[in-house]
Amino acid sequence: AAGSCRRRRLAPLNEDNGRFLLLAALIAAYLSAGATVFSALESPSEAAAQLRWNRTLHNFSRIFNISLPELRAFLRSYEAAMAAGIRVDALRPRWDFPGAFYFVGTVVSTIGFGMTTPATVAGKVFLIVYGLFGCAGTILFFNLFLERIISLLAFIMKACHERQLRRSGLLPPNFRRGPAMSGVGSLVGWKPSVYHVMLILGIFAVTLSCCASAMYTAVEGWNYVDSLYYCFVTFSTIGFGDLVSSQNAAYQNQGLYRFGNFIFILMGVCCIYSLFNVISIVIKQVLNWVLKKFECRCCPKCHKSSARLGRRNAITPGARLRRHNISMDADGQYDSDTEGRRLSGEMISMRELTASNKVSLAILQKQLSETANGYPRNVCINTRQNGFSAGVGALAIMNNRLAETSDSR
Repeated sequence: AAGSCRRRRLAPLNEDNGRFLLLAALIAAYLSAGATVFSALESPSEAAAQLRWNRTLHNFSRIFNISLPELRAFLRSYEAAMAAGIRVDALRPRWDFPGAFYFVGTVVSTIGFGMTTPATVAGKVFLIVYGLFGCAGTILFFNLFLERIISLLAFIMKACHERQLRRSGLLPPNFRRGPAMSGVGSLVGWKPSVYHVMLILGIFAVTLSCCASAMYTAVEGWNYVDSLYYCFVTFSTIGFGDLVSSQNAAYQNQGLYRFGNFIFILMGVCCIYSLFNVISIVIKQVLNWVLKKFECRCCPKCHKSSARLGRRNAITPGARLRRHNISMDADGQYDSDTEGRRLSGEMISMRELTASNKVSLAILQKQLSETANGYPRNVCINTRQNGFSAGVGALAIMNNRLAETSDSR
């Protein structure tokens, strides 16, 4: 059993790879479960609709004395006309400037309703180049929006926290944000919670969706459930295209409705994008918790051997320690036993490991506290990591600004 534990420790499956494989397995299970549920819900309806259509088709062919091949050929021409955007009822032009602007907005935001598609070769080639830079720029815009909304929420939550402290008498009435904050014990190390941020973004997303749904119900004539469904499909950039707003030929107060539709879609996509990223951080924390539960606790021999080692801990190649410049005042004096136990590059004192983790947590707390107060972050963390070790894009933004992510890596 001890040999199996050693083999498990020496395996090249570090925490990041383990998290990735666990997430891949959970996503596969999630997809399978979703496919099972949707198949059970929608398959009977699809079969019944196909049966009704076949019955209608044969009755029409018999009543009007039209052969089925001719009728099917006519229906194929009708399907081609629908794909080109031609409808029986009068609709707005698809490729006038407002329609084309609506199209490019769905392209760069990756919504992709599909109700309008380029039909010419030149249009398709231009779309490839246009979408390449447009989608990249829009994703950057979403990340910048995420960064600013998190900073705004941190500032507001900090102000609310200070107000609560004033009411409880833990802060002086004339306290103002500034360098004096470092001397106030009640505010040292305070950080906004990822769960509070997720709750606020969730409430805002639900409120925005409800307001937009009320507008679509009144203007488009949809029922409220269909409007909510459209809002989620659009704001999450899924974009099925079975329901598309602003497609009729004319509306009452048409200019105002188009402007409101644009604002709701823009704010909804930005808000849901931010909410998805916060939820992804919570999912990552759950994965970390599951991985910790999978750690080796299998045999008593391993625990006895670790007890004999005392404070010496073998560090495997896949678990490098992040080294920091630790001051004597921050963590006390090193004892001779600590320095004497550094026998090789793979042996390290448990006291030094604990001290390093404390300093890492303190630096991250200071960074987020400065972000909440609007201070520039000038703390330099000396690590032997490359520029991508802290994450890229939205994940890095969330890791730098929320509380529960500081010890996830």
